[in-house]
Amino acid sequence: MLILAGALVFSLQPVEAISEPVNTMQVTATPQQTAVPKAAQQDINELPLVDNVALYANDDPSSIVTIYVTVRKGNASENTNHTWEEVNNATKFFFENLENVEVDKAEVIFQIGDETGPIRGEVGFGENLPNGTIQVRGNSASTRTVKSYKIELRDRTGGWRGQNTIALNKHYGDPTRIKNYLCFDLLQSVPDMTSLRTQFVHLYVKDETSDPPSEEFVDYGLFTQVEQPNRTFLRNHGLDPNGQLYKAVFFEFFRYPQEIRPVDDPQYELRAFETRLEVKGDQNHTKLISMLEAVNDPLIPIEQTFERYFNVDNYFTWMAFNILIGHTDTTSQNFYLYSPQNSEKWYFLPWDYDASLNVLFKERFGSVFPYQNWEKGVQTYWGVVLHNRVLKVDRYRQQLDEKIEEIRPLLTSEIINEKLAVYREVTAPFLNRTPDLFYSEEDRLEFAYQTIPREVDTNYQRYQQSLKEPMPFFLGTPEIVDGKIRFYWNTSYDFNAENITYQIQLSRDYEFNEVILEATTTNFPQVEFDNVLEPDTYFWRVIARNESGYQQFPFDNYMDDLNIRHNGLQVFYVYADGTLSPQ
Repeated sequence: MLILAGALVFSLQPVEAISEPVNTMQVTATPQQTAVPKAAQQDINELPLVDNVALYANDDPSSIVTIYVTVRKGNASENTNHTWEEVNNATKFFFENLENVEVDKAEVIFQIGDETGPIRGEVGFGENLPNGTIQVRGNSASTRTVKSYKIELRDRTGGWRGQNTIALNKHYGDPTRIKNYLCFDLLQSVPDMTSLRTQFVHLYVKDETSDPPSEEFVDYGLFTQVEQPNRTFLRNHGLDPNGQLYKAVFFEFFRYPQEIRPVDDPQYELRAFETRLEVKGDQNHTKLISMLEAVNDPLIPIEQTFERYFNVDNYFTWMAFNILIGHTDTTSQNFYLYSPQNSEKWYFLPWDYDASLNVLFKERFGSVFPYQNWEKGVQTYWGVVLHNRVLKVDRYRQQLDEKIEEIRPLLTSEIINEKLAVYREVTAPFLNRTPDLFYSEEDRLEFAYQTIPREVDTNYQRYQQSLKEPMPFFLGTPEIVDGKIRFYWNTSYDFNAENITYQIQLSRDYEFNEVILEATTTNFPQVEFDNVLEPDTYFWRVIARNESGYQQFPFDNYMDDLNIRHNGLQVFYVYADGTLSPQ
């Protein structure tokens, strides 16, 4: 019997050709039987990423949900024995010390209602006992004066809208408070990606941990609730809840052997692991490690690694969408990695877009974190080993370009303007009264609404520009060798294979008004000077220029005493004994 294309085809020998008696099967077609076409069996490693779009059918961007939260002290064993003040003073942002710590929590009674109060039939109505916990959420966001929160509902609540984790985002840096909602709304129409359910929320909090306990709910203003990617999210979106799911914390696709270990490694520590990736799904990290080893092995062609471990359409869709909306903070964080069980493939999932669609706004109003020269287009991703290797391949850059052209018609200014008009009807009343009025400025708000629809075209132009310029690079650490001071850096890269000239400058000030040493070199990333430096503080930078005249600066930056970032340079110190040390 032969099986061809899903249909049964029987090959029967003539009876006279059979030398030995055999059992035969008589096949008689009946009028009720017809051959039907059947799809070919799918390879799990070739499956596209398909979202469950039915989840968004009842979304109403013109609505707002009122949430009431009563805060109480819990118990030490669950780390919930904290006051509301302690919860709000906690931070998840780490600098030199990357060891994860447990953030202070409190217990809460979570209730859904309207402006009058909790509603009968909704979650939490009539509750007298805590049905969840609350903590601040976000890394850098947890350092803000205005906090965002994560509420974990207990299983007995049955969840809210199929979710047990409720993320409430304040979006302090977004004067409109709508960018995150807008981007996830736009993503619903983008193929090869998932989106996240979002909802505008009006939050009231009653603090029973104060002295004396409060008897009133305090208005905390406008938030955006965003669906949390976890096992429940995977199940609801038609993905594999038993697969691997990681949230990037500080992750640039290096191997990280000290932190990323298999769970059966005697030195495995979850806290260390989660300084790179938070574990949200299955805890078998073997597949992740295999992918990272291949990505970081220069002897394995990147074409082989990329097409084995990543879904090409999903990868370029994720990158193209981020480039078009100017979401530059996606190099080491603000994304998830997902892989179904029994599959080698990894998929990028989106997260946190409140800092996107912001180029024109920053140009007008400035920022303590201004865009660096390389924060545009493909240059944004050049410092990540995976993206760096992929983007050096001509046909992959062509695929990215094709994906950008495919997505652009889904992000037109007309589409965005239409959505903004709906959101503004909801958010405007909150931004014109306390507490949100404290963090709202009318001129900035109006400018943001005027320019957001133009941001996609601006970012498209920046993408085109990024392909013409040399790629950014890292500076090394200056050193003294045989009476000379040596400066070195990584080589830049030019997509058109043009020669690159490096101009190195050494100055006593970070604005390079007092340049004391200067030199140029072509296609060679190193310069030496006679060591004539007196004890002092020095700043140095390298400017790379290709033959077409386009220039590029390093990834490095210097943070001054006022926490203002100065881009494209390093600082070092020369001491009285002639020794040198970096910042």
